Amino acid sequence: MAVRLRLRRMGRKKRPYYRIVAADQRAPRDGRFIEILGYYRPLDVPHKIEIKEDRVYYWLEQGAQPSNTVRSLLRKKGVWLKIDLRKKGYDAAKIEEEFKKWELLQIERQKRQEAVAIQKKKQKTEEKAKAAEVKEPEPEIVEEPVKEEEQVIPDEGEKVVEENKEEESEKVVPEETLNQESDEADKDTEEITSDEEESISEDEDKSER
Repeated sequence: MAVRLRLRRMGRKKRPYYRIVAADQRAPRDGRFIEILGYYRPLDVPHKIEIKEDRVYYWLEQGAQPSNTVRSLLRKKGVWLKIDLRKKGYDAAKIEEEFKKWELLQIERQKRQEAVAIQKKKQKTEEKAKAAEVKEPEPEIVEEPVKEEEQVIPDEGEKVVEENKEEESEKVVPEETLNQESDEADKDTEEITSDEEESISEDEDKSER
């Protein structure tokens, strides 16, 4: 029987967690298994990985093959490093020393990752502050055109009435002009009569002579 170390899905919908199990290679993913070797909770922050190292060593010595996901989890926990050191023939003290060095490297790496995350967060806050400082463009004030006085266009009937009024006003002569004309006519008649009287008196003088 070929044994494989793999994940078995557990939990409810959209809230999964996984068991690390030793199972027959022919069994379905969530089917029967031989032994539980640990847990993997991807939704926790940070991810939680719990592994029974002694049982993992046992099954690997028996020829069990881990899946790619299980192998990556073993590397994250440093279990795969210990397995490699065991294969190289290192004693327990040397394996423990190398494992402590590996842990220090992992701690430094985690600190660098946290520093990068903090720096990115600061950059985002600074960008937001700059964006808030930038004033929004003032709305353009659209000047409404000055309304010209509307010219009232008279109707055709009104036009005719106005034309008739103008003609009547032209026909009506003011009294002053009539009085002036009558005075001038009287003067002309007086002058004519005076001239006629002079001519008559002259004729009479001639006749007497």
